This record gives sequence, C-alpha cells and structure tokens, in this order.
Amino acid sequence: MQKRQLGNGLKVSALALGAMGYGKGREIEDRDDMIALLRAAVERGMDFFDTAEVYGPWTNEKMVGEAFAGMRDKVILATKFGWNIDQTTGEHLGGVNSRPEQIRSVAEGSLKRLGTDYIDLFYQHRVDPDVPVEEVAGTVGDLINEGKVRWFGMSEASATSIRRAHAEYPVAALQSEYSLWTREPEEEIIPLLEELGIGLVPFSPLGRGFLTGKIDTVTEFSSNDMRSQMPRFDEESRAANKQFVSLLTEIAERQGATPAQIALAWLLARKPFIVPLFGTRKLERFEENIGALDVSLSIEDLAEIEEADLKVQGARYSDAMLQFSGK
Repeated sequence: MQKRQLGNGLKVSALALGAMGYGKGREIEDRDDMIALLRAAVERGMDFFDTAEVYGPWTNEKMVGEAFAGMRDKVILATKFGWNIDQTTGEHLGGVNSRPEQIRSVAEGSLKRLGTDYIDLFYQHRVDPDVPVEEVAGTVGDLINEGKVRWFGMSEASATSIRRAHAEYPVAALQSEYSLWTREPEEEIIPLLEELGIGLVPFSPLGRGFLTGKIDTVTEFSSNDMRSQMPRFDEESRAANKQFVSLLTEIAERQGATPAQIALAWLLARKPFIVPLFGTRKLERFEENIGALDVSLSIEDLAEIEEADLKVQGARYSDAMLQFSGK
C-alpha cells in the first residue's frame, strides 16, 4: 500500500482504519469478526490503526491489542487521551481532562490494554481549556523522551492551540473531521499544517456513511447511533444534502468507481500529507475503500467538484458536542 508522511518521520499507509465502532457500548457478538478484519487489513498492506481510551471506555483498546498480538512490528497504533475518564473505574465523568497526571495515567493504561510498551501516536482527543496546551505538549514530550510514546498528535484543535502546542513540542498529526461536505479546515487549519509540517488525519471522510450513497431520507437510525443526534442527519438535511451524493455518483460512473472511492480519492488529492481515516465493520467495504488508492481524479474531475460549489445543510454535531471542538 502507498505510504505518506505525517509530521517529522512518521510514515504510514496512505489510508487508516478507525476501530471506534468495534466493541463500544454493546455486546460484542462479532468480536472475532472485528479482530479478523483488523488482521486482514494488515495482510492487505495497511499499517495505521486508530483507537482511544474513551471508546468503551477501554474495551476498544483491549480488542485492538488482542487483534495485533504478535504483530506489533507491523502496525502503527494511534490512541487518545483527553476525556475525563475515571482511571480506576473506567467511568466517563463528562467533560475533558488533560491534566499532566491524567495524561500519564491514561498512557500507562493504554499501554497495558494495547499489550505494548510504546504508543506510536498519542493524540489529545479534545483541547482542555483549563490546562495550557504547552503543559499538555510538554507532558507528552516527556513520555516521548521516556520511550512510552513516539509522536504527539491533537484532535479537533484550533489553529491557535496547534501553533502554541507545536512551539512547545512538535505536533506530528492533527485528527479532525474533513470531507467533501465538511470543508471548514481549508480556511485556516490546512494552511497552518502545511506551514508547520504537520499531517492531517481526517476522520469521517465518507460523511459518516452519507457520501457512500447508502443513506437516504427513509433511513432510520437507532437511538444509540450518534447520527440520530446530529442536525446534518435529520430528514430535511438528508434530502438537501443528496446533491453531494449525486455529484460523487456522476464522477464515479465515469471512473468505473464507487461514490465512496471518489470521496476518498478527492481527499487524497488535496494534499500529500493527508491520510484519510475511515471506519468499517465489513471486509468488502474495507476492500472497496482501499480501492480509492487506484482512482486518479483528473483536473477536470477536481474542477467539476469545485465549480459545483455545494453548500451543506445542517451542523455536523449538536451544540453540546460542538462546544468541545475548535478550542
């Protein structure tokens, strides 16, 4: 699989797999299938995988650790700290917590759950307004000097926070939402990352499934599906946003590809330091998505997307969730 570089020296597969939906807050009847998918991804050349202590909490890291037992030298593992998780009980106490002692405790717990003695990429999941980002960066820098972490990352941070943190300790990668229908990072974030030599790992590159064309106005979401609480996924917004799927489908038909592959190929074409992070629970979808690496969008294709000048309807998160982003 093609490689790309994030920050200073972190080389990873050009696409990454997020394990967020594996074993989070549910009975894991298909646990063996999820582990098999992670291992199959490695067999197909992917080496970059993403998890976090808050997914579960903790159960996701344990599953990822089990999947890659005996394969540590073949994978780049990213995990995250920053939500306020009780380090004794695993209870999510609400809000964020990036105090130095919390970061260290999370790191030790993640190392055990992942079954490793080092974390490749350790992201601050959300900026904590009560802890200076310089202190956060310095703490992760200390963990790097101790050999417990290799690279420092941030997620959903503002340009100001990124610049301040990077001045204290180099940020290798930013993980933030970016896709054809979430283009806000183009205004300030992406130019800053290019200036500072920081990679971008966009999550939800397929618009939480919407850009694949598999979701329409009659799709029903269960109460524990995050999309049921997102304004962008209410029925009226789904109808208005169908224009994105129509455009992707038109280009896909010309290319002999799928809308998902075009959405991923578009991201890959934006900048060489972008590594899209997708999630799937099915091997056939995984294989479809990595097929985006074989899609080459022409100048005319890219111009058509820009000239369409599509405007998305609906916020990507509820107000309650948005308050934790862009700090």
